[in-house]
Amino acid sequence: MSTSRVTAVWTDFGGVLTPPIAETMQKFCARTGIDAHALLTVIGEVTEGFGTDDYMEPIDTPLVTEAEWLDRIGVLLRERHGIDRRITTLADDWFEDRETNHAWVAELEALRSRGVFVGMLSNMVPTWDAHWRRMVDADALFDDVVMSFEVGARKPQAAVFDLAARRAGVPPEQCLLVDDNERNCEGALAAGWRAIRFGDTAEAAAELARLVGTPEDAVR
Repeated sequence: MSTSRVTAVWTDFGGVLTPPIAETMQKFCARTGIDAHALLTVIGEVTEGFGTDDYMEPIDTPLVTEAEWLDRIGVLLRERHGIDRRITTLADDWFEDRETNHAWVAELEALRSRGVFVGMLSNMVPTWDAHWRRMVDADALFDDVVMSFEVGARKPQAAVFDLAARRAGVPPEQCLLVDDNERNCEGALAAGWRAIRFGDTAEAAAELARLVGTPEDAVR
């Protein structure tokens, strides 16, 4: 493993700057009255139709519009489970009352104040762009933002990590991904980055301090 100090930190959005995805899904299903098991089952079936097992890949690259994706899900909900619920977008319900992880925001702000490059690297759905931007001040918090739907590549593909490293202006071994998805972390490691699998803010912050260093390290 490289011993180079990390100089560019890229954070994920969902599950890192927000509560865990599973928690958000539970709230979404409770709010919309859709059975969670039925929804996940048909999403899986639709996903397989695009030759992947990643639920979000069809709409965050995107391979299809969110509207068409949801239409396919709606058809299967009716046919397989007798649930007649038309969903035109996930964004409104998905982001309603979704909380920002302010403790993690503070960690990123502290890094950037010390001159560490801080970016956001997310597999994001085009129609969700305005919603997440209401949760955090992207211009104030990040040096750069790389979105899958804008660049045509997504985590865990090597291309998106190569692009992010170039945009940070540092070699891959000085880049770090903080992400709640194990597959994405594995992709970062394969691209020559370091990675932190996010589960808890305090634990991630401690690992971040070890890899980036403390303010005292910078003056030694």
